[in-house]
Amino acid sequence: MNALKNTNQLYQNRDYQSYLEKITAYEVEREFCRHNLSHFLDVARIATIKCLENHMKLSRDLIYTTALLHDIGRFEQYEKQTPHEVASHQLAILLLVELDFDGAEKSLILSAILNHRNSQSSGFDKIFYESDKLSRNCLICPAQSKCDWSAEKKNMSLTY
Repeated sequence: MNALKNTNQLYQNRDYQSYLEKITAYEVEREFCRHNLSHFLDVARIATIKCLENHMKLSRDLIYTTALLHDIGRFEQYEKQTPHEVASHQLAILLLVELDFDGAEKSLILSAILNHRNSQSSGFDKIFYESDKLSRNCLICPAQSKCDWSAEKKNMSLTY
């Protein structure tokens, strides 16, 4: 059995792919960090490590699905100025209907998406917040000097 069954099903979903295409179109000339599959997988891998370090017994499928969904509403931020965590949360509700997670797992996923920009979160939400931030490779970014992240927030050394 595929350990990432839901994650792969989500990735192949026609609506999900159309949302990715919209984000890619909006970010084609973006010089700062992009919101693409590479970013989503970096977040997933870091969150997996952090869950293991914190003795959280969550499936990789749940963690990776959360990562693939956490920024999927980014195009709505570009189009309608809707905060992307809110738009991503709403889109995720619809996309999760197709996936084989129970109610508690869906709630965990949705909470992490909604709180991935909340520094005051806890539990899986906090792990996701931290993983999202740690996924950014400021150390090697050619646009680092133009980025509006504070010096304290930038990842200037390797952590994960």
